[in-house]
Amino acid sequence: MRITLVENFRAVFYAPFYAPIALGAYESEGLQVSLKMSADAAHTAASLIAGDGDVSWGGPLRLMIALETNPQAAALAFCEAVGRDPFFLLGRAPRPGFRLEDLLGEKVAAVTEVPTPWMCLQQDLRLAGIDPARVHAAPGRSMPDNVAALRSGEIDIVQAFHPCAALAVREGAAHVWYVAARRGLVSYTTLNTTRAYADRHPEVLLRMCRAMYRTQKWIAAHSAADLARAVGSFFPDLSAAILTYCFESYKAIGLWNARPLLQREGLEWLRDAALASGLLHRKFAYEDCVDMRYAEQAVREEPPSI
Repeated sequence: MRITLVENFRAVFYAPFYAPIALGAYESEGLQVSLKMSADAAHTAASLIAGDGDVSWGGPLRLMIALETNPQAAALAFCEAVGRDPFFLLGRAPRPGFRLEDLLGEKVAAVTEVPTPWMCLQQDLRLAGIDPARVHAAPGRSMPDNVAALRSGEIDIVQAFHPCAALAVREGAAHVWYVAARRGLVSYTTLNTTRAYADRHPEVLLRMCRAMYRTQKWIAAHSAADLARAVGSFFPDLSAAILTYCFESYKAIGLWNARPLLQREGLEWLRDAALASGLLHRKFAYEDCVDMRYAEQAVREEPPSI
């Protein structure tokens, strides 16, 4: 069975989505997966609904936004691989006792390329009793430009993910102040498809969930260096040492799922953050955009590691 899998954008924290391709997990399940880059990460879900591919990966937030825009164009998440937030807050000097209150009075460069990281940090602030409007947000720039501004002293705190964070830390230009993954479950990246495709090809979704689960077992049992060797061809501009450092960091904070299941708690936290920020206006139920039947069956089958 041939599958067109739409890649949201190229990112280190998406390693669990590259690994089944690199390790042959999809082939072992009888699937021929062709990877296709999304023309625009902001519209990956919408392009999937429009028929630009069979399956995509991306954030469930995009599914809810698409569903709110057009309830008839339904898409769903059927497998989760990244169940926590991959971003960090970095400062120039160590801050072992960092608290969210420390953001006040500092120049903070938040991520602007995509909405979810800043949206989630704003929700952290609200839950800590801090109005996000009190944070002095620097002008919108790319993550590499923000790290350069941190080095120069133009800004005080940067929100970034790996490899930007890893490169800055290893160079001694930055120190990790806050690890967003430690807030707990936040559904960050899932395999998604349309309800129409799921109805036509339930066996394909089961096989993809099985391949992901077998890959997740492999990742759990192998070192960061092994993972870097497996998926290194997807990141030709990163050295094996940097890629290994990134994966060690992400494994240490439990970023990636051990099983392909999206927990209700993670989706509801994401949804509530989106509602509070105004990105969503309807309080969707878990069942509105999630179908874990195929992932649950894959887990019950308990297939061996790839």
